Amino acid sequence: MGKRIALFLMCLLVVIGHLSAQVTKMSGIVLSREDGSPVVGASVLIQGTTRGTITDVDGKFILDNIKPADKKIVVSFIGMKTQAVDIKPFVKVELVTESELMDEVMVVAYGTAKRSAFTGSASVVNADKLTKRQTTNVVQALAGQVAGLQMTSGSGQPGGSAPTLIIRGIGSINAENDPLIIVDGMPYEGGWNNINPSDVESVSVLKDAASNALYGARGANGVIIITTKQAKAGEAVVTASAKWGVNTRGTIDYDYIKDPGEYYEAHYKALYNQLRYVKGLSEEDAYAQANVNMVGNTKENGGLVYNVYSYPENEYLIGKNGKLNPNATLGRVVNEYTLYPDNWVDEAFSSALRQEYNVNVSGGTDKMQLYASFGYLKDDGIVPNSNYERYSTRFKGTYQAKSWMKYGANVSYTHSNTASLSESYDTDLSSFTEGMAPIYPVYVRDANGNIMTDLNGKVYDYGTVTAEPGLARPNHPNSSIQSSMLNQQNVSGNTFNGNGFVDITFLKDFKFTFNVGTTVNERRYYTTSNPYYGFGAEQNGTVSMYHYRTTTLNLQQILNYSHTFGKHNVSAMLGHESYKYNYAELSAAKKNMFSYWGNHELNGAVIDSSSAGSYSTDYNTEGYFFRALYDYDTKYFFSASYRRDASSRFHPDHWWGNFYSVGGAYLMSKEDWFDVKWIDLFKVKFSIGQQGNDNIGSYNYTDRYSIVNSNDELSLNFNGKGKKDITWETNTNMNLGVEFELFKGKLNGGIEVFYRKTTDMLNWFTVPLSLGYAGYYDNIGDMANKGIELELNYTPINKKDFIWKINMNLTHYKNKITYLPDEKKTVTMDGHGGYMNGSRYYGEDLPINTWYMKRFAGLSEEGLSMWYYTDTQTGEEKTTTTYSTGDFYLCGDPNPDLYGGFGTSISFHGFDFSTQFSYSVGGLTYDYAYAGMMGNPTATSVGNRWHKDVLKAWSPENPSSTIPRWYFNDLNTTGSSDRFLIDGSYLNLQNIQVGYTLPNNWTSSLGIKNLRLYFVCDNVYYWSKRKGLDPRRSISGVGASGKIAPFRTYSGGISLQF
Repeated sequence: MGKRIALFLMCLLVVIGHLSAQVTKMSGIVLSREDGSPVVGASVLIQGTTRGTITDVDGKFILDNIKPADKKIVVSFIGMKTQAVDIKPFVKVELVTESELMDEVMVVAYGTAKRSAFTGSASVVNADKLTKRQTTNVVQALAGQVAGLQMTSGSGQPGGSAPTLIIRGIGSINAENDPLIIVDGMPYEGGWNNINPSDVESVSVLKDAASNALYGARGANGVIIITTKQAKAGEAVVTASAKWGVNTRGTIDYDYIKDPGEYYEAHYKALYNQLRYVKGLSEEDAYAQANVNMVGNTKENGGLVYNVYSYPENEYLIGKNGKLNPNATLGRVVNEYTLYPDNWVDEAFSSALRQEYNVNVSGGTDKMQLYASFGYLKDDGIVPNSNYERYSTRFKGTYQAKSWMKYGANVSYTHSNTASLSESYDTDLSSFTEGMAPIYPVYVRDANGNIMTDLNGKVYDYGTVTAEPGLARPNHPNSSIQSSMLNQQNVSGNTFNGNGFVDITFLKDFKFTFNVGTTVNERRYYTTSNPYYGFGAEQNGTVSMYHYRTTTLNLQQILNYSHTFGKHNVSAMLGHESYKYNYAELSAAKKNMFSYWGNHELNGAVIDSSSAGSYSTDYNTEGYFFRALYDYDTKYFFSASYRRDASSRFHPDHWWGNFYSVGGAYLMSKEDWFDVKWIDLFKVKFSIGQQGNDNIGSYNYTDRYSIVNSNDELSLNFNGKGKKDITWETNTNMNLGVEFELFKGKLNGGIEVFYRKTTDMLNWFTVPLSLGYAGYYDNIGDMANKGIELELNYTPINKKDFIWKINMNLTHYKNKITYLPDEKKTVTMDGHGGYMNGSRYYGEDLPINTWYMKRFAGLSEEGLSMWYYTDTQTGEEKTTTTYSTGDFYLCGDPNPDLYGGFGTSISFHGFDFSTQFSYSVGGLTYDYAYAGMMGNPTATSVGNRWHKDVLKAWSPENPSSTIPRWYFNDLNTTGSSDRFLIDGSYLNLQNIQVGYTLPNNWTSSLGIKNLRLYFVCDNVYYWSKRKGLDPRRSISGVGASGKIAPFRTYSGGISLQF
């Protein structure tokens, strides 16, 4: 009995001792192994749970309520390797900085890959960089961020057209050059503006065959993969942000004549010179006649019609010294109306508000993760009737239903309303306001100088004899800023995008994935012309409706195999994909509206414009694909892919095409013999492969007819000749690159050399019209792009409270048309057989878009423009003052020699600063806007704006000038020639951002984990070779004269995380 009692007491003591040893509370400190500094804000979670905390400013943490079943904690921090350690009363954890290149996970075709194992070429831009830009669509934020990506600045209207994107050069003359857009693994046709940038986690730009070949028919021009945010297991995190800002005009104006008096002086001088030196009038007669003609109503004589100065009746506006009459004062009463000049640009453009709000919630358990977001954007434009409003929402979730099955869905919806102006050259607001002489009134004023009003507000001067004040303005008659205020072009849009997947894992090494995705994108336009003034007044108002809808369905079945044995890692993927696209539209128009402001529907007008129509088309692709990956000891990597694709854009006999890629990489720095202390990572890679481009338009493989009304009888018109054998444009890509990380992660980057060749290039072949058609398309022609890219990221300082980062990228490439069929070689220029198309020449061994125009030869002794021509008898190059007899020459090309971007970011004790630049060096741009302001006044150009350079024109007193003489009706002084070709280089300061993150101990008592205040400016400034020239807006060097330029935005914001 005593022994039993003793044994019981001993067991009791053991249990008590064990219980007393059970840890229910622990503390610790998290340090950086690199420099021993505390890691602030590191996550400390009990493994397998959502219970945890974060480290304080000293890197310390305390965990309470530890349960007996808890064994380990998981410590993690961005940019450092995650560690799991045993639970003890006190732990000291030292985190190691991750190799940025080695461990970066990239989203690639049909999956993800570690950069260290990736054999292809891709650039990744993460959310931190994307959200520094205030953009309507996420693609705009890529400018200057990605080597090899060339893009324009896009429309200057909110919700307007997106920028043009080209990856590694232009790949085709006639087919589309746009890259394929993938969102969360599925092809996307919903419009870039309908993706809220706040929902985006990263954007991957795939550039070579190893990364693109699996996309087959649509991967030839590169692929942009947008990945939206995904929730992680752990406590729910709520993130909210708000931005308020002002949009302002970002255009840098040319040095044009702004002063009315100076403008009249210049116009008088042109008239006087013609009358005196061409028509032979005496000085006195030329002086008097020039003054009379200048303010007269006959534009053939140089009449400006409007005289906005008052001066004594027995005097002239311009004195004999060519200067404004000192007795002249602004404001002149004509027909009981006061003529007073206005600044058309200031009246047309104004500052506008921008506001944006976003909130998202993410979190979950080990089995289920959920992400939900809502966003609202109201972006008002800087011109009348220009604004964009967007509501967006997204729900994304995954669920591990079984150990062998996981499924999920990703659903988004966007509703938008857009009001915009036409941007047709010479008829839109920007065109005529920025081209108007500074002497013309915007408004109609009474005899006392007061702006008149009517039922629609201020009365505007339309410049016609039938409207107040009864004067026929020679420049853009019957046009007014008011038309842009009253005429409307509105779009209501809805976009639904839904993706779903299920993963089934079996036999340990196999995973089967089924993906389904659909996008429904519809837009409803109405366009009106007002019944009060201008062109619409004659028809009592017009209304047109246009509605289109695109619907896509994408199905993917993918089988993955992955196995590791020893140092060998093998994976393979076999898949099938089908893609269906449908486009449908409906349009109609009416005139004679009942209530202009009350009803913008067709039923609100009574006269049918006989323009109703509808249209529908389908496009389908189907493909089978395979990819194999192998690596040995994570040092030697090999990849191969193959895809067999079919496209409905070709004849059924030619639906199918075959595309492939092979690649390899060597992680040299992992070799035992590689002992270079300052090199952390060194990798060499190579890839080669082919992709197809089927974006050549539909039905080019067959003859096409249109149905027409012939006296109310059905009739067919032949309108297009088909070619049965038409097929893909094929792109062969080779890529050789080196990736590196140096100096313990301070410097990383890569250098890549690429060669991209397009064969079977789509070409248009002209035939005699006697055959009944103009021509046809066929696949004959080759083009090549070869170049080099460099990306660098440098961190000079990386301390606890001070981090400084610098980034830069550059791309240099050369484009060349390598082969054209004999039928296209209608001309030979400088030994290059080819053909002309307007001001362009397409010839063998020449870059695409080579300029083809007359060459300016300077001025004659009389100050006339001269152009070169070649004497056909002697072959000698001569000059002529007759524009039509000048010859055409090859005059360079618009393709840049170098382009890219650079930037820096600094964070210091809670403060942060960042800025980003983009640039382009070389390439010739034709400065159409400058040319338009340098033309001598003629009967067809009276009242146009002039550049101040016209004041430097040739004269007997200024014989060394290179600007033609300033005579009225001198024709062709600004005829198309290389005189107006200019270096298209620019430097663009895209973005500046300054912010401050409040200390955690200030906000934690409010339940706020992170609170940041910031100020940001976008489209800050740009520098080009001529003030006013904006080469950013075109890749082909044509500029964007008459278009609304991108605006500048100043904003302040707040972001919070709970």
